[in-house]
Amino acid sequence: MTETTKQPPSPSLDDLHEILQMYNEVTQRLQVSHERLEQEVVRLREQLEQKNRELELKKRLAALGEMAAGIAHEIRNPLGGIQLYASTLAAEVADRPLATDLVKKISTGVKGLNSLVSDMLTFTANLHLARQNESLSEIIEAAIELARPTLMQHAIAVEMGPSLADIRINADGKLLQRVLLNLILNAADAIGETGVHASACPPSPHNGQITITAEQTSTQTSITVEDNGPGIPHETLERIFNPFFTTKHSGTGLGLAIVHRIIEAHGGSITAENRHVPEHGARFKIVLFAESKKNDE
Repeated sequence: MTETTKQPPSPSLDDLHEILQMYNEVTQRLQVSHERLEQEVVRLREQLEQKNRELELKKRLAALGEMAAGIAHEIRNPLGGIQLYASTLAAEVADRPLATDLVKKISTGVKGLNSLVSDMLTFTANLHLARQNESLSEIIEAAIELARPTLMQHAIAVEMGPSLADIRINADGKLLQRVLLNLILNAADAIGETGVHASACPPSPHNGQITITAEQTSTQTSITVEDNGPGIPHETLERIFNPFFTTKHSGTGLGLAIVHRIIEAHGGSITAENRHVPEHGARFKIVLFAESKKNDE
């Protein structure tokens, strides 16, 4: 008796349809995964480029800092002597107006150079933070009070966000006050020199406005200082925190470099950008992390 071998049943159209459907689903999942991986690669590449730029900036700042420290120490001693001689000379020529005027110009020049030397030494000095639990609103109010003469000169109002009263931070209050004072004065000078953008300035007795706001989460505090002035030229945004870089007719070009260094010492970050249309002006954003690395140890 011959045994009959059973053949497997031929796949039906329904089976083929199910197989094709499963294949399409797997293909779609692979496509989605591929697109996500591509997006992640792009994100990581952009992040790496940003970190490389930051590292290059730190290297340049370190090299410039060492050079500036050496120059500042060499200049400071002769400046003290020049100032002393100018004061002595001023007393001897007090009865001669022309000579007195020349001596005053010498003294003014020496004071300007001494200010530059002081900024250079501040920029290059090791920052030792005296961290305390500080009220952010009190730090900002103190900075505004110091900037009051310049703000009044240019008729500029400063508005503080309502959430500031509830925010406390672990920071060096004096150094953070210096940061905010510098940002406020920079904004005031920009508005004072070129005025405000017409579309950004509602009818007001003030020529311009500076707004300071803040947000706090469990991990970080962000502080934003923005104005309705002319904004920052695009070509200068990348260099705005570089030492000795300035667009002002006067100034050392070290103000924002010192600001950058103070925030960096706190383990935070600071960025600059222009506000978007229809708003105009500049915006500086400081981020301080709750569990930042303490560089003051």
